[in-house]
Amino acid sequence: MSRLGSVQRKVPCLFVTQVKEEPSAKRERQPFKVLATETINRKALDADIYNAIPTEKVDGTCCYVTTYKGQPYLWARLDRKPNKLSEKRFKRFLYSMEDSKEFIWNIEEDFRPVPECWIPAKEIQQSSGNPLPDENGHIPGWVPVEKNSKQYCWHSSVVNYEAEIALILKCHADDPGLLEISSVPLSDLLEQTLELIGTNINANPYGLGSKKHPVHLLVPHGAFEIKNPPMLKHSDILTWFESCREGKIEGIVWHCNDGHLIKLHRHHLGMCWPIPETYLNSQPVVIAVNRTKYDCDFEPKCLFNHFSKLDGQRFSRLKDIKFDV
Repeated sequence: MSRLGSVQRKVPCLFVTQVKEEPSAKRERQPFKVLATETINRKALDADIYNAIPTEKVDGTCCYVTTYKGQPYLWARLDRKPNKLSEKRFKRFLYSMEDSKEFIWNIEEDFRPVPECWIPAKEIQQSSGNPLPDENGHIPGWVPVEKNSKQYCWHSSVVNYEAEIALILKCHADDPGLLEISSVPLSDLLEQTLELIGTNINANPYGLGSKKHPVHLLVPHGAFEIKNPPMLKHSDILTWFESCREGKIEGIVWHCNDGHLIKLHRHHLGMCWPIPETYLNSQPVVIAVNRTKYDCDFEPKCLFNHFSKLDGQRFSRLKDIKFDV
């Protein structure tokens, strides 16, 4: 089943949320918390949440695979944001009106420039052919990741455009209790969103690689289905996150039959993330990167070359993968 990711559309929380101010957090960037109530969101009910497929919310940065220069390409998330003057005007409006939908934007003048190759994310609202900002005043979008890109070097490390492949972390096809790192044709990932995780992404909650030998991988959205999910009650979900081995994750994304996504983050329940031992890092993993399948030579220092030397090897967890370099 093809599952589009959260940047392609706005994903509502499972529960109705409320904003709670944190007076002691004045020096923090966000002096408030968005916390879940015990009431299930009407949008979740309308999407038939009780028959949805729960999957692990993986902590990384969102990517997208689509065509560029006539071939499948990895694209990095890049939101188009308002310039300083427009942002101040927008915030003043929010403080007085509280409804961002009523604010009138001038798309051509109010926003910072983006590269010519930038494209807006799918399913965002448009007016007269122009993409409209979301409630935060941003226009979600993408830019292609070029080979040897300095700005997106960790993104480019997981793709090889000559062989047209990507490094993917997923469940093993024949053993659901086993993870697999494999090289997958980019053409198989067309129009999918994925999460880039690894050493230099979001403080590396999964302990991948090291500063000397960074490791990054792509995880297709919806790749890790939750086999024993909690009941859709606030107390049951809280207990599941706290005491269940499978609950040692950042959050849950439910994939509904009508295509809608519903999410719940640990932070919505007032819980901490990251945590010392994650569920993703408690599972064995096998390497399946066979260099003989491709008509190109991998560069000596690239991830594809390192993983190809470990082809067929099994490790007790992701943290244990070490390159002999």
